[in-house]
Formats: sequence, C-alpha cells, structure tokens
Amino acid sequence: MGERVWGAASHAFPLMKGQTTISTTAADTKKPFEIGVYSFVELTPDPETGVAISPTQRMANLLETIELADQVGLDVFALGEHHRPEFISSAPAVILAAAAARTRRIHLSSAVTVLSSADPVRVFQDFASLDLISLGRAEVMAGRGSFIESFPLFGYDLKDYNELFEEKLGLLLALNEGERVTWTGKHRASLDNLGVYPRPHGEKLPIWVAVGGTPESVARAARLGLPMALAIIGGTPARFAPFVEYYRETAAEAGHDPARLPVSINSHGFIADDSQQAADDYWPGFSLIMGKIGRERGWSGITRQQYDASRGLTGADFIGNPDEIIEKILYQHNLFGHQRLMLQLGLGMIAHAKAMRAIELLGTVVAPAVREEINKRNG
Repeated sequence: MGERVWGAASHAFPLMKGQTTISTTAADTKKPFEIGVYSFVELTPDPETGVAISPTQRMANLLETIELADQVGLDVFALGEHHRPEFISSAPAVILAAAAARTRRIHLSSAVTVLSSADPVRVFQDFASLDLISLGRAEVMAGRGSFIESFPLFGYDLKDYNELFEEKLGLLLALNEGERVTWTGKHRASLDNLGVYPRPHGEKLPIWVAVGGTPESVARAARLGLPMALAIIGGTPARFAPFVEYYRETAAEAGHDPARLPVSINSHGFIADDSQQAADDYWPGFSLIMGKIGRERGWSGITRQQYDASRGLTGADFIGNPDEIIEKILYQHNLFGHQRLMLQLGLGMIAHAKAMRAIELLGTVVAPAVREEINKRNG
C-alpha cells in the first residue's frame, strides 16, 4: 500500500438547505474521501429472543464482515478495545491480524486503543506486526477511552486519567520515529537507547488521536500535528464544527500545515434498502446498550422519539436507506470538510445477514456516490 500524503487546499463549501454558514480549510481534496466501519464486536442477547450467539460464532461473523468490507471497496475497518462482557474486542490487534490474512486492500485500525492503560511499547509492537502482516495497512487510533474497566484491570489510577494519556502518547510517538529510543516518564520504566522491534512495513505507523469533543483533546492532537478522529454520537453535529475549526487553527499556530491533517467523523449508523426497516432493525440493540450505559452513568438512555429525531438530516445518527445516508454524509462534509467517515454499524446485536447487507450497501451504493459528488465539488 502506498504512503498516505495529504497536500494543501483551502475551500469554502457550498451550503445545503437548513445548514449553518461555516467555512473550513480542508486537507488535500485530491485524495478520495474515505468511508469505513468500526465495531466493538458486541455480544449482547437478541433483544427479542434473549438468546446470544457464542463468542466463537460472533468472531467468525466479524471476520466475514471485514472480508466483505474489503471486497466492496470500503477504506477502513476498525475495532474498539473494551473489557466488558457485552463486547469481545479486548485485543483488537490480534483480531485485525486475522482479518489481514483474509483481506487485500482495506486499512485496519483500532478505534480506539485505550492508551492510558496500555504499554506503548507493546502497542507499537502489536501494530507494527499487524503492519507487516497486512503489507502496510495498519493504523492506530489512540484515545483515553469512554469506559474505565481497563484502569483497575491493568493497575492504573483513574485520577491519573489525563496525565497517563499525555505521557504514553508521547512515548508512542517517539517509538514511531525511530528504532532506538531514550525516554523518561512518571508512569512507566525509562528507556535508555533501547531498540524496539519489529519496525512496521512502512516508514511509520499512521497514528490518529480520537477525541470526544473537549477543547483540550482537540488542541492536543492539533499541537502534535496528528490526524483527529472526532466522535459524534449524539446531539447536533453542527455544534461540533467549531471544534474542527479550532483543530485546524491550533495546528497552524503550532507550525503544522492543517491541509495535511485529515479529520475523521466517527458516528453510529445502519443502512438497509428501506429506511423504516433500517430504523426498526437498529433500534432494539441500540436502545438495549444505551439504556445499560445510561443506568451506569446516571442518565436515562434514549427514547424512540429521540432516536427517530437523531436520524434526520441534522441529527447525529446515520440510520436509513442509501439515499438518506448519502445526503447526510454530504451535508456533514459541508460542515466539516473532513476526509473520512467511520460508521459503527451496530451498537448491540444485529442479525448477521442484515449487517452484511448494510456493509454491501455502504460499499457499493453509498461510497461511490459520495466520492463522486465530493470530487465534483473539489473540481
């Protein structure tokens, strides 16, 4: 696979009906817009029957979906890292390595690697190994994580939440720069001119920083000159546009060319041939997971009315038929001028055949139409 290079271009995007006026500076528009899928590899019971498939079958289904995503021309498949009973993706690099052997072109990423509670040396080694297996298709999406189970599991204190991430991200970047590293930190043993192997297939691993919309996280990614993956899983996407502007402005102030820094929007979604069918298929598992998380965190989850509203053009969720998904991606591209969209096609269990159909539609109908339109806009 060739190296990803983002050149310079500045654009004021035309408005769509009902859109707030927002101008953005986008990264290289000569690079095709990327569309991908991410998963937490859910293992929740079927909301209607109460029956859950085995972890073995769930993993087999997952590998089939990644293989199909590659075949239909999607750009990225990413796996989250979670240490909870309802998800079985606690070791994304291992699963992605299995997927690498079954795919040819799709990029394989974490979404996210919970770097605060991980050892950056092992993270680098795992993904460098994945990069060798996949011939240069590995990526790391580093984040602080939205759950806390990994902290006690690996012996870290939550009070160090932000400090851990800052320090470990610095080490991961140092490891990516060269094979011999000298480094000193507070939360890990120092490295004194030690070599770290293997090295990746390419010169370096692509490392993204995943953020949830806090200015501090946005500024960190920008100052370091790292690509940013912005999670929008609720609310009105337009209110996140200032974060993207802030990211590009801060990057420029730090001496980085914002036109070479891609932005990804990561959101929930599901696609079916019929819009109502998509909504009805996605809702049971989605409401089950959101209700569980809501009870844990002291909020009420989501109602069907709120869910249906979020499916509208200006809402956060990409749930509908292909035409609706295409329209929504282009609407958000007007807002953000981003270079990648990642959809979590399933939050909770979805019938495997329906998940496969969603990936097929995303790759064969949605992605070509979106790329063609964005190419037209960019001249």
